Amino acid sequence: MGTKLYVGNLSFRVTSEDLQEHFAAAGEVQSANVVFDRETGRSRGFGFVEMGSDDAATAAIAQFNGQEYDGRNMVVNEARPRDDRPRGGGGGYGGGGRDRDRGNRW
Repeated sequence: MGTKLYVGNLSFRVTSEDLQEHFAAAGEVQSANVVFDRETGRSRGFGFVEMGSDDAATAAIAQFNGQEYDGRNMVVNEARPRDDRPRGGGGGYGGGGRDRDRGNRW
């Protein structure tokens, strides 16, 4: 098991410092980061906590997964490596455009 945990369904008021303090009850916390939207600066409602050991990570999952924190039931599980995530979306920039000079579809 890895020591990096995904923490989801967070209240938008929760900060990285809040998350670090909360997870310290389960063991040593090396880092805690709430993810923020680049454009709005608002929390995206999830983050990552890196625990000091596998035992601390296991304890944190057992202690916090499904438990209420700041009015919401957290989802806590082992974070997947970035490579394992499915690619998707597309960002809204593609396909079906017109050639502006000639008005032709491509």
